[in-house]
Amino acid sequence: MSVPLNRVDDYTYEIPVTYDNYMNVPGLVYSSPKLLGDVLDDNALQQVVNVATLPGIVKASIAMPDIHWGYGFPIGGVAAFDYDEGLVSPGGVGYDINCGVSLLRTDLKVDDIKGSIKDIVNNIYDLVPAGLGSRKKTRVSEQALEQVLSTGVKWAISEGFGTERDAEYTEADGSLPLANPSKVSDQARRRGLSQLGTLGAGNHFLEIQKVDEIYDREMAGKFGITGKNQITIMIHTGSRGLGHQVATDYLKILGTSPDSVQNVRDRQLMSAHIKTRTGQDYLGAMNAAANFGFVNRQIIVHNVRKAFSKVLGSDFESLGIRLVYSLAHNIAKVEEHQVGGRRMKLVVHRKGATRAFPAGRPELGEVFRETGHPVLIPGDMGSASYVLVGNRENLERSFGSSCHGAGRVLSRKASLRTFTTSDVMSKLEDYGVYVKAASRRVLVEEAPGSYKNIDEVIEAVQGARLADPVARLVPIGVVKG
Repeated sequence: MSVPLNRVDDYTYEIPVTYDNYMNVPGLVYSSPKLLGDVLDDNALQQVVNVATLPGIVKASIAMPDIHWGYGFPIGGVAAFDYDEGLVSPGGVGYDINCGVSLLRTDLKVDDIKGSIKDIVNNIYDLVPAGLGSRKKTRVSEQALEQVLSTGVKWAISEGFGTERDAEYTEADGSLPLANPSKVSDQARRRGLSQLGTLGAGNHFLEIQKVDEIYDREMAGKFGITGKNQITIMIHTGSRGLGHQVATDYLKILGTSPDSVQNVRDRQLMSAHIKTRTGQDYLGAMNAAANFGFVNRQIIVHNVRKAFSKVLGSDFESLGIRLVYSLAHNIAKVEEHQVGGRRMKLVVHRKGATRAFPAGRPELGEVFRETGHPVLIPGDMGSASYVLVGNRENLERSFGSSCHGAGRVLSRKASLRTFTTSDVMSKLEDYGVYVKAASRRVLVEEAPGSYKNIDEVIEAVQGARLADPVARLVPIGVVKG
């Protein structure tokens, strides 16, 4: 039986709560008719229904325009749970805790680096280990890792990997107060010791980009984006093996813990009641892993600056290489929101979804209080990425959330059947993109055509009143794992 979708408006669809007797709230899918065609072919909508059956969920089980099938929760899923009566779910965060995006702006134009793009990409590739199991050239000590897990970007700054300004331009200052390193296992720590400052494989990437279009010049200027052909750098990676192990550990614990939520529709939705010991332990470990993810990206930011400085012969400050923003898109956050006219303390799960707070939220800090923070949504390496800003209606519509990318339309196996390395390299060359990849297999798995059309996704994001485009960025150099 197919999941019913009732059209609410051009970009909003509802799965009625009457579809399944166990649903506590309806499903809300923000999409378009064109994008929905891809969703109907996998099990993602049933996952939206399954999430709606979980206890303590409020308002709706929400899907973003990039929705596709994931572990338990769909990727592109948002769900908020009452802090007093609800749950926290590792499947609602994902294995790659604080997989996220950092964006750097520069004072450079395309013509300034036209003859140096290959040298810059190759230098970045040397400084930023990439690929499955990639490891940093110098391991951090166990004492240093403890500080990474507890203080996040504060540690990176103290060690010379960033500036105080970098912290101000990172979500939550790159330091999550609920982090509890004591709840991170020894095995997770061992996996993390050698992986700070690394990209990993899969959909993780580092791109040198140029500004292709500006839609809101005033907002773009406030974000440091000043004109077409300006050079930007986008970094997409997360907490690597440490975060994966945290998820693995707590899914195993939940298999036998008396704190587990019983009778969940899908075993992959194993969860803990928030106020139980296991629930609090997972929140502490997950936030510590998220701090690791923030530091991982910050060290890569530092090494990108080094690569540009080495090739161009100027320090990064002279080149204007400054952080636009660094954000998480696999995380559960304790937040307050209005639900049915009542202010509620919630745990908002965003899995493959980005926080997109508009102006005024206290979490924004002074820097973005009057604008809202930049929302960073990458496409594939042959298309474009977008900078947006949260729409004021999205707090009501999605707990202040947006999608996190284009979303896969082909599985990795399907991409390997469909494309070849020469196809991908030829297409990227036609696009004017120089790529350096650790693995030919990953290059094919991530081929242009494996993902939804990013422009159509952004149209749906704007049409659903989640976030509004500020600028469009296109790649000219790519590092892939």
